[in-house]
Amino acid sequence: MIVRDETQADIAAIREVVDAAFPGPAEARLVDLLRADGGLTYSLVAVEAGRLVGHVAFSPMTAPFRALGLGPIAVTPDRQRTGIGRRLIEAGLARATRDGWQAVFLLGDPRFYERFGFSVERAAGYTTPYAGPHWMVVALGGEPLPTPTGEVAYAPAFARLDG
Repeated sequence: MIVRDETQADIAAIREVVDAAFPGPAEARLVDLLRADGGLTYSLVAVEAGRLVGHVAFSPMTAPFRALGLGPIAVTPDRQRTGIGRRLIEAGLARATRDGWQAVFLLGDPRFYERFGFSVERAAGYTTPYAGPHWMVVALGGEPLPTPTGEVAYAPAFARLDG
């Protein structure tokens, strides 16, 4: 399996993967909206034997420091629980660290994301409509978060999805 940046030729396959991984069309529409806005800082795909089997999106957030939002992440149902999601997340976090981003926020299952260093407790000080038991953050580069509190917001495409 290889993890690489999406290409124009991958767009239809990304939509298929995201549609297959989620019960409704919202996540695939979100990826399309982020792409149309130029809001995909990283759009990584996992490819096995020439077949696109996974995708993860990282988009810029408004925050008191350089931060990205992780999500959505999708793996085809037949390849879930095989490490593809882990590889996509690790590749994105490594790229974000290399490029000087300071943190990544997400909404997700703490039991899954804590293995990557994400923490509900560290995210509790940040004001957002998404705050709660699944709101998480990870600091990048081995540094603490620049500030433990502040207001954060996802890219505008997220609000358009809700509306």
